[in-house]
Amino acid sequence: MSEKQFTIAVDAMGGDFAPEEIVAGALMARDKYENIKIQLFGQTEKVKPLVTNDQRIEIIEAPEVIEMGEEPVKAIRRKKESSLVLAANAVKEGTADALFSAGNTGALLAASIFIVGRIPGVKRPALLTVLPSIKNPKRPWVLMDVGANAESKPTYLYQFGILADFYSRKMVGVEKPEVKLLNNGAEEDKGDQVHIAAHQLLKNSDLNFQGNIEARELLDGSADVVVADGFSGNAALKSIEGTALNIFGALSDTIKNGGLRTKLGGLLVKPALKKFASVLDYNNAGGAVILGVNAPVVKTHGSAKRLAVSNTIGQIREMLETNIVGEVKAYVENNDATFNPPVGENEE
Repeated sequence: MSEKQFTIAVDAMGGDFAPEEIVAGALMARDKYENIKIQLFGQTEKVKPLVTNDQRIEIIEAPEVIEMGEEPVKAIRRKKESSLVLAANAVKEGTADALFSAGNTGALLAASIFIVGRIPGVKRPALLTVLPSIKNPKRPWVLMDVGANAESKPTYLYQFGILADFYSRKMVGVEKPEVKLLNNGAEEDKGDQVHIAAHQLLKNSDLNFQGNIEARELLDGSADVVVADGFSGNAALKSIEGTALNIFGALSDTIKNGGLRTKLGGLLVKPALKKFASVLDYNNAGGAVILGVNAPVVKTHGSAKRLAVSNTIGQIREMLETNIVGEVKAYVENNDATFNPPVGENEE
């Protein structure tokens, strides 16, 4: 275990079950990892009673809360005493090493860019997540972008490919990730002009680019990194999550409402179904990383409970221990010609 101590700023008021589940998850992570300290930003009268043991826990008063439905940029500008803004400022000022939130995604993205700060040379920070492969559970894969940039240029997608490849190698442990571009067909000339141009940029890069991938192939384990514009990536992610929930719900209803033979069969397959469900359970997977900013910033589901919160904080700890943001910064600074290559009019 690393001897270095890390401080993680937690937006204790962000999320559907805040502050109770956020604080409980933070305490779980504190108990699990000896080299982290947690800063809980929130309304003290609500947060403090939830902390039964304040070892390596600091509670910092934040009287305002950014709600899920608020307009992101306006919210972070108007609510400067909110738990999210104060947590982001702690990272900017160096009193915390990383930022966690289960709150408003847009506000977290805005705070990451305008407060924590974008890495020079990165055109657009984006959301990255790691997902399971159904056919090959030992081959998790990286999807980027999953919602930060609804509209993308070819150069953004190109940079997403490099950043996601970097994350796959450093955090997932893939030696030479196979990179693919999410598109509506496998052929090189498929898609709109943005995706056609992005395909050419990725094809001519040093990445192990293997062409396009269709949404129906995402879970079959045929790629280590999938590059997507934020609109398509977010739609694909929610489709995967929604399909999994509906399948398990339908199976459960079928078994519950079936006859004796169906119920007996359900009992026999229950262990296998639970194991399969755990593969798709986001509570086990951690959160979505905003990659391209000056410190680790990770967002988990708004509906996340304590296990998901704890696992996401564990993910942040691993990012800090591997110094992935520092290595991304160094790479971008030292490889400007590769990261920002000259492009044609149609590729910009």
